[in-house]
Parts: sequence; structure tokens; C-alpha cells
Amino acid sequence: MAAKIKKGDTVVVLSGKDKGKTGTVSAVMPTEGKVVVAGVNVATRHRKPSQVNPQGGLERREAPMAISKVAIADPKGGAATRVRFETRDGKKVRVAVKSGELIDG
Repeated sequence: MAAKIKKGDTVVVLSGKDKGKTGTVSAVMPTEGKVVVAGVNVATRHRKPSQVNPQGGLERREAPMAISKVAIADPKGGAATRVRFETRDGKKVRVAVKSGELIDG
């Protein structure tokens, strides 16, 4: 089955503490059904000082979130949209359902 959400796509968060936020997909984990979105679902960890990080302190990084919690942002309006696959010029392409715009160039 083809991937509806890929690395580099702009997505909108549909639910949770970051609902409504937009970000770029930085990693996709299809076997776990998770995605990592830049600037969204940021987890904070307290780190003790070590040789690698002598200062220690707070470490903030994006945590993976369920792929079902995000949707592709429509290229025209920026709102969340579903993805449809079509064959155009002999190639299988992703198309936004709301506007009919191509998602992959």
C-alpha cells in the first residue's frame, strides 16, 4: 500500500494538546504507525551532567505521535484534507481531496 503521509509533507494535527498546529514531517515509522512532526509534541527530559553534556539540564525533542492524529495540509488553503491516489500522465500521484491539487510535484 502506498504511503499517504511522507517525510517532508506539511501536516495539521487533528487531536491532542497540539491540535491545530502545523508542521513538517521529519520522520515516518510505518511499522509502528507513528510520525515525528517538527515543533509538535515536544517532550522535555531532565538530563544529568555527563562527559558528553557537562552542563546537563533540560532536553527538548519531538516525540513520535500516532499517524492517525495528523492529516495532510491542503496545498491551497492549509486546512486538513484527505489524500486520494490518481494516475496522471501514467504516474501514480497523491491528490488533495478538498481542492484537487497535486501533493507531490
